Amino acid sequence: MTTSINPEQLAAELYQAQQQRVPVDPLTDRFPDITIAQAYQVQLALARRRQAEGRRVVGWKIGLSSKAMQEMLGVSEPDYGHLFDDMVVSTGQSVPAATLLQPRCEGEIAFILGRDLAGPGVTIADVLAATRGVMPALEIIDSRVRDWKIKIQDTIADNGSSAGLVLGDRLTPVEALDLRLVGMALYKNGELVGSGAGAASMGHPAAAVAWLVNKLAEFGLSLKAGEIVLSGSLSIAPFVTAGDTIRADFDRLGSVSVCFA
Repeated sequence: MTTSINPEQLAAELYQAQQQRVPVDPLTDRFPDITIAQAYQVQLALARRRQAEGRRVVGWKIGLSSKAMQEMLGVSEPDYGHLFDDMVVSTGQSVPAATLLQPRCEGEIAFILGRDLAGPGVTIADVLAATRGVMPALEIIDSRVRDWKIKIQDTIADNGSSAGLVLGDRLTPVEALDLRLVGMALYKNGELVGSGAGAASMGHPAAAVAWLVNKLAEFGLSLKAGEIVLSGSLSIAPFVTAGDTIRADFDRLGSVSVCFA
């Protein structure tokens, strides 16, 4: 028997947790049988709340795109979240740590769409053909669920645990790149803390984007020209606090950095 939930009420709880910076108990503790589909309904309610206050969707983030993360949460698929205009930060800028609860930072390849893309049936080739270029990016993730004690339903409901994105200053066409082989080194305060390559995200970052487009089709949604897609973390995601600087260096794509003030 499926648990009955109120998506609007749970979205309001998560919204308040973000505004007041006081985390909530895991939804999966309170509603053990909550489904992935129900969790996406909570996320959609949360997105409608943000749009009602004037925020604009500028793209999407893909999470759990690596086998290691999927195995850790006991799932066999990625998840996604919305990216809003007030979440975008340019490389080298600072982010007030006091506006976040328990932040971490991931290095990712960002896709910039050149034309609309709608599923189902979208392939890697379709994604690459629709991509204007890729950029080095950092995703600031931050769970509104206490102590990061999350299952996939918790992070989906919580907008994919997304809090911000930092974009580099260079757009690189994809035609001459094998994105599987693009390497990344992630530094925290100048110390190497993680490394990986594009293949860490579902074998190919464009495969992650194709998954996203096809998943969005289940909800009547699609990607629009000009939107940003964060294609998934390529290494570990270190915790950050005030005074920390994170930098990611990407082979052929350039670098991206952010400071936490």
